[in-house]
Amino acid sequence: MVHPFLFLQFFRELLHPLGFSEASADAVVYTWLIMIGLVLFSIVATKRLQAVPSGAQNFMEVIVGGIENMLVETMGEHGRPFFPLVATLALFILVSNLIGLVPGFFPPTANINTTAACAVVVFITTHIVGVKEHGAGYIKHFLGPIAWLAPMMFFIEVIGHLSRVISLTLRLFGNMNGHELVLIIFFGLAPFMVPLPMMLMGVLVSFIQAFVFMLLAMIYIQGSLEHAH
Repeated sequence: MVHPFLFLQFFRELLHPLGFSEASADAVVYTWLIMIGLVLFSIVATKRLQAVPSGAQNFMEVIVGGIENMLVETMGEHGRPFFPLVATLALFILVSNLIGLVPGFFPPTANINTTAACAVVVFITTHIVGVKEHGAGYIKHFLGPIAWLAPMMFFIEVIGHLSRVISLTLRLFGNMNGHELVLIIFFGLAPFMVPLPMMLMGVLVSFIQAFVFMLLAMIYIQGSLEHAH
């Protein structure tokens, strides 16, 4: 949530000469903060691997194992090569969503530049995978099953695939930014008890939005792997 005092706020002045707006500077700072945090936590969790996990290793194995099981159930065994990408997106988005509930922190996913970057990564990966899997035959995904309708279907499919970027971007951004605005309003009206239920709802929204983004990323990549009909 947005607070009068933002952690590492002095980075705004550092990034301002580079053309970053105040909101974009906050998003960049907290994005790097989250990335560094995830890397450090991963190092700690894997520093001393044990046959019977405990502590950070046990926590990470539960999360990573859950994501892996979901990926295999959605994409099958041939989806395992995409586990690093899917898991990275899921963890980054989840932590980015949840960090906004900490006083003094700003959620990067409440900035449209962050959500657009994640959506573009999924979009580019989808089509790279499609071309790599099918070669020139990947174009058949855009032509439809009826030959004489192929020109029209091509434009419809192109628009549909481009709309995926917009959909992924605006869904995550809209939900997280909207939640921030609601919290600001409630904190202004009643700064003590009323915002608590909204913050609890924010935890639920954070998990749901990370889950939806991850699921759609898997579905889009899986679609590019399938043979055109």
